[in-house]
Amino acid sequence: MTKTGVTQATPIRSTLTAIIAFAVVASCGPKTISTTPDGLYAPGVDLSKTATDGAEVGQRLLEVGQYELALEAFNRAALEQGLTAEILNGMGTANLGLGRLGQAETLLRRAVEKDEQWPEAWNNLGVLLMEKGEITEAEHVFRKAFALDDGQNDSIRENLRLALAKSENSDNTSVQNNDYKLVQRGSSDYLISRTP
Repeated sequence: MTKTGVTQATPIRSTLTAIIAFAVVASCGPKTISTTPDGLYAPGVDLSKTATDGAEVGQRLLEVGQYELALEAFNRAALEQGLTAEILNGMGTANLGLGRLGQAETLLRRAVEKDEQWPEAWNNLGVLLMEKGEITEAEHVFRKAFALDDGQNDSIRENLRLALAKSENSDNTSVQNNDYKLVQRGSSDYLISRTP
């Protein structure tokens, strides 16, 4: 004991305390980054695997509304596969989503020329014609899509129904305008409802 009454720790005890304290602090710290033989960089491209089909990537991008990126994917697919009906239809649909109606029409008409038995391409052409206000031709195009699909696709059936309703309403616009008004649902979906 010292004159103050506190005992001094032995050198071994203080060394052991320091080692335990260091171990506790080290275990609380962040995990270390494991290094690979290539270093700390992202893995490279595996050239032995096949790339995802550009048309498939384009379809996925269309589904989520990324029309510009979808158009780029379809352009890359066209370089590899040529301008197939699927790629023309995808490019036309992307242009339609971007509001480029003239380009979309050219591409969609080429798609139905390449594959006259593909109901989805006919349906997309019909949607374009409805956007342009060409109701009569859109009705004929939807009828063709409906016949090719045997009425199995709900979207084609609904599009044909809407085109027929618009075609019938366009004949009696003076009478119909008094009975109906246009009500917006969402951002671009419209519903005709009877006025109270």
